[in-house]
Amino acid sequence: MNQILITEKLYITPELKRKKKMYKVNFIISLVIILILFSLYVYAEYDRNKSDLSQDILASMNQKDTTTISSDNEAWIIPLDGGEIVNDYDIYTAADGNTYKSIGTINIPSINVTYPILSETSDALLKVSVCKFWGSDPNKVGNLCIAGHNYRNSRFFSKVPNLVVGDTIEITDLSGETLKYSVYDKYTVDPTDVSCTTQITNGKKIVTLITCTNDNKQRVVVKAQEV
Repeated sequence: MNQILITEKLYITPELKRKKKMYKVNFIISLVIILILFSLYVYAEYDRNKSDLSQDILASMNQKDTTTISSDNEAWIIPLDGGEIVNDYDIYTAADGNTYKSIGTINIPSINVTYPILSETSDALLKVSVCKFWGSDPNKVGNLCIAGHNYRNSRFFSKVPNLVVGDTIEITDLSGETLKYSVYDKYTVDPTDVSCTTQITNGKKIVTLITCTNDNKQRVVVKAQEV
C-alpha cells in the first residue's frame, strides 16, 4: 500500500504542476475575455435598441403648431405655442441638456419609417436620428441628401435598402408642408464616392437617402424626385 501511494505521489511531477497552473491561468484569462465580449455585446445591443431620442424630438415637433410668414422673400417660421424655432431650425432640448436642431421630418410608408431630419451630420448625431448630409433644405429645389445608420434592425435607415422604384418618400418642412417623392433609382457605391450628392438637378426637387450595406463595405443610395 505504501508503495502504491509513493508511486502516485511520484506522478505529480513539477512539470505536471506547471501545466496545471498554466491551465488555471488560461482558464481565468478565457473567462475574463468571454465576460468582456459579452459586456460589449450587451452594450452594443443596448446602444442599438435604447430609448429612441429621435422619437422624442419628433413628438416635440408634432406638438408645435406653426405657421409661415414671408419677409423680404425669406420664409420665417413662427411658433404659436412658445416652442423655439430659430433660423429655420426646430430646436429640441433633451433631458441631459443637449440640444438638437431639426429641419423637417421624413416618412417612408412602405417601410414604416418616420424620423426628424437633424440639420447637420456628425458621428454623435447619427446615433440620434437621420441627418442632412448635404444639399438643399426640405422641399426646396436641389438635392436634399439624408444620411442614416443601418443598424440591421428596424431603426433609422436599416430598411432603406429594401426600397424599390416607385416607393414614396414624404418630406415635411417646418412650415408643415408635405411633398411626396417617388423613388426612381437605387444603387451601391464605395464610401468615397459622393457623386450622388450633386446639386445639378435641372430645377427639380430631389431627395437622396444614404446608408450602409449590411456588411458596411459600401453605401446604398436611393434617389427620389417630387411627384
